[in-house]
Amino acid sequence: MTLGPLQRHLVIFARAPRLGTVKTRLARDLGAVAAWRFHRDTTAALLRRLGCDRRWTAWLAVTPDPKTASGPYAGGAGGCGGLWPLPRGVRLLGQGQGDLGRRMARVFTVLPPGPLVIVGSDIPGIERADIASAFQSLQRHDAVLGPSEDGGYWLIGLRRGLANGALRHDPFDQVRWGGSSSRADTAANLEAQGADLALLRPLIDIDTADDLARWRSSA
Repeated sequence: MTLGPLQRHLVIFARAPRLGTVKTRLARDLGAVAAWRFHRDTTAALLRRLGCDRRWTAWLAVTPDPKTASGPYAGGAGGCGGLWPLPRGVRLLGQGQGDLGRRMARVFTVLPPGPLVIVGSDIPGIERADIASAFQSLQRHDAVLGPSEDGGYWLIGLRRGLANGALRHDPFDQVRWGGSSSRADTAANLEAQGADLALLRPLIDIDTADDLARWRSSA
């Protein structure tokens, strides 16, 4: 019996759109309302742009988990508190507990088999072609990273098996999040496990007003 191709999974990581809790560094420059609006609008645009492509199954992974969130954000099939109407076919998923690495590792573990790519919601420059390129890279490589200019990464993808036993160690073990070393730390973990790593084009991760200005000038 010949098995068909494994399902491709695209997961957009986002924080629940609560005023005062999202894009805190950007909020220091622009104010809490402007930062919240950027987060809300950028995530909504990514869902519309990336969520309806038949080449992959799209997921919105939210923290706090939808089932534990309170107030106007409650998740559900219709969208996220009326702020993020989910395009048809996009599925809602809780990120779980722990730091960013633990939450990403959980998603790699719990979703059905097949190549899986995670992107952040604060990179407005992501295009469908970037996601397609990531999945194409995973046909030839074990892992793929999309580098951001600040030393982090806007995308990480793993081929089937890398997150659930094929690698001896957690790819996110001891990664220094929030600084300029997260990409180097993650790449070192993957390469130490013998993973063949591919890199995509660099994109701007919007954390500050300067980042936002640079992205607008390049768009």
